[in-house]
Amino acid sequence: MSKQEQDTQFDARGNFKQGFFVSKGSEYQVGLVADSHLGKKRRRNEDHFAVFRRTRTCEMLISNLPSDDVADVESETYGLLVADGMGGAEFGDFASQLAIETIFQASGLATSWVMKFKDLDSQSIRERTAAYVDRIQEAFRHYGSIDLDKNRMGTTLTAAYMIPPHVIISNIGDSRAYLYSKGILTQLTRDQTLAQSLIDAGAARGAVSGLHHVLVNSLGGRKDHVDADVLHVEMTSGDRILLCTDGLSDMVDDEKIAAALTEDSLQTSCDELIDMALEAGGRDNITLIIGEITAT
Repeated sequence: MSKQEQDTQFDARGNFKQGFFVSKGSEYQVGLVADSHLGKKRRRNEDHFAVFRRTRTCEMLISNLPSDDVADVESETYGLLVADGMGGAEFGDFASQLAIETIFQASGLATSWVMKFKDLDSQSIRERTAAYVDRIQEAFRHYGSIDLDKNRMGTTLTAAYMIPPHVIISNIGDSRAYLYSKGILTQLTRDQTLAQSLIDAGAARGAVSGLHHVLVNSLGGRKDHVDADVLHVEMTSGDRILLCTDGLSDMVDDEKIAAALTEDSLQTSCDELIDMALEAGGRDNITLIIGEITAT
């Protein structure tokens, strides 16, 4: 171990108290809406979504402390998940449902809950994400061993773990996460498709038509390991985050998505986005979640 590494370890230990306790800081109100639509062309909805809230409360039950000096403490985090299944009418919906259910069940078995962003560094974020992805892959392999036809199924998965004002995004496939902040819409995730890989390598966008839905990464039982893209975003009051499947992003361009997200009501924004995708043809299932934080 180098002297610099020793100093780093010493500093980390010396600053333990400062890193262990996190100041309460600003409080945020979180608004959430979600919807999924079959679309106009599909006979079956292969998309699934979920929004969950996790709470941690410290409640004083018995004490001789003055009651005015003691306040209960509660922390909240939110999980947002969208998944777009693949593998045909029989298995696409099962695949997306299985991915989300596995995450929800695994989160209840986690030995520790992340309730503050300061609990994590970039490495531990990736390790926790990898643990959930591995659990999903195990579930896919289990069902594939029972029914060989299920080996063909797979799903995208885009997730946002909100620890207001922080958001941890993880992505596998071509469902997307966007941030709408101060009038600007930013695509946070990178499409994990053959077309995007070729564009990143220098190919012209016009030369990759027809390859936009060829995934180079997805959840499924035929792989031993799948890597997720992971990133961190810090929101400010009034910002909105959008998670959606390609049934929305293929049908509605960024300018129109941004315009819809300016609506005062989250539900109105959600309804407008669904309607615009349907008016544009509704060629696929349409699923989206919108989250907003507001300082209180």
